[in-house]
This record gives sequence, C-alpha cells and structure tokens, in this order.
Amino acid sequence: MIQVGLVDTTGKLDPALVQSVAAALNIQVIRDLPQFWNVQATVTCLPNAKQVPAGVWPVNLVHKLPPGEGGVHMDRHNQPYALVIANPGSDEWTIDASHETLEMLVDPYGNRLQTSRAIAIASDGTIEDSAGEFNYLVEACDPCEADGYAYSIQGVAVSDFLTPHFYDPVVSPGTRYSFTGAIKAPRQILPGGYISYVDMATNEWQQILWVDPSQPPTINDLGPAAAGQSLRVWVDAQMEAYKRKTKHKRTLNPALIEGCKKRRTKLSQIAAERAKLYK
Repeated sequence: MIQVGLVDTTGKLDPALVQSVAAALNIQVIRDLPQFWNVQATVTCLPNAKQVPAGVWPVNLVHKLPPGEGGVHMDRHNQPYALVIANPGSDEWTIDASHETLEMLVDPYGNRLQTSRAIAIASDGTIEDSAGEFNYLVEACDPCEADGYAYSIQGVAVSDFLTPHFYDPVVSPGTRYSFTGAIKAPRQILPGGYISYVDMATNEWQQILWVDPSQPPTINDLGPAAAGQSLRVWVDAQMEAYKRKTKHKRTLNPALIEGCKKRRTKLSQIAAERAKLYK
C-alpha cells in the first residue's frame, strides 16, 4: 500500500480546500485507478509542511517551480515526490495535483516503457498509425491532460487518465482507453495533450505535441536521453522548457471549476447540517 501525502508548502491555500482535494484524490486512487492499473494507494492531507512521515510520498503544493523543472522528482534516496504549482487565485491546481499523483503511482520511478505501434503526423495534420514500433514513456495523463477532459469527485476537479488499453494495437468495441472515455482509440492524443516516445530505429527521443489546440500537432525532437536520470524527470524538464519558450497558455475549463465550487459549497452546507445531529 503506497501512501501519498498532499501538503501545502505555501501556507496560503484554503485548508478546507486542500483537505477536500486530498479526500477526492483518495477516492480516485482507491475507486477509479485500480479498475485499470495494479495500484494500491491512499492519499491523505499532511497538516505540517515541515513533517513528512516515513514511507509517505509527498505531493508538495508550491508557489512556483524553478526553471527547467517538471512535476515529479526523485529524492536523494531515489524515492518519488511531486511539486505542483498552487496559488489561491485559481483552483485549476487540483487537476495538476491529480495528474502528478496518478503518474507517480502508475510509474513511480519514471522509466516505464510500453511498446506499441508507431504513430506519425499525416499530411492533413491528423495523427495516424505508421510503420514500425515505438517505446512509449508511460505517462498516464499526458495525452488527455487538458482541463477540458477533467472530471469531478465531490466538487474537486481531477485529471482523466489512460488505461493500459491505450497501447493496444487496434480499436476493439467496448474498450476504454481513458477513464472518462474521452480517448476513443489507442495512441490517440487529445487537443491540449502530448506523448513521448523513443524511436527504436534511431534511439532518439521525440514527442508529438498538441499542447496548443488552436494549432496542428507538431514533432519535438529531444535527441538521446540523459544518462543516469529518470526518463520522466528528463522529459518533464524538456516540456517545461518548451512551454516557457513558446509562452504556452493553459486552456481552462471554467464551467467545470465553477460547478465544482458550487458543489463544494452545497456539500459544506450538508456537512454543517449533519453535524447538528450529533450534538
């Protein structure tokens, strides 16, 4: 049983919201994730940013990330932890916290590869299967990471995620390729997402990026992987550098976020009424 701890290191977030997010992530990793991935985990809220219990993988909510750093890292003992930007003025960080938690649980050490059919960008800008095979880095949320594909758990927006069938060779009826069903076929990348892989014919890493839904997908050549480093840490750093260079702007989902706020308000009212029963 893996223990994950959500902790506000900024000291500026609403404690009730942080607790609600930890509870929602706990439901996601107990109820939703194990339907498809062999993961046993719990998520709790850590009340003290200066104390991380032994055996707990922390997800630290931070004000900002240093340049060139992505979400998941390894500590000096090669144990995973995550950093997620979270500020009081926006609730979109709850999706990011879900994203990093899920990816950390599906591939704790960031080196899991899955062989499947190669893909390429066709002349019309669509993504299609091509000759050969790639080794795909298993990042459970990247192809469907855009806020538009998130869903709600108890008034908290959480990330959609891939199922192992995402790497199937062909489409099969009744198969789910992501939890919400937004992904309809193996190796499909949704607008706002991306995928990373190594071309085994050249041993070069590449990405197909569709992080800007207003533009067609593009190829990003990463070259050989950095030796002695987690593949995910290396790839995430490349993505952060790309987003800074292109001044990438997030595509928000205001309807989902507003709906979540209203639901949390209603749940808070219900909780207050229930408390009166036990006086």
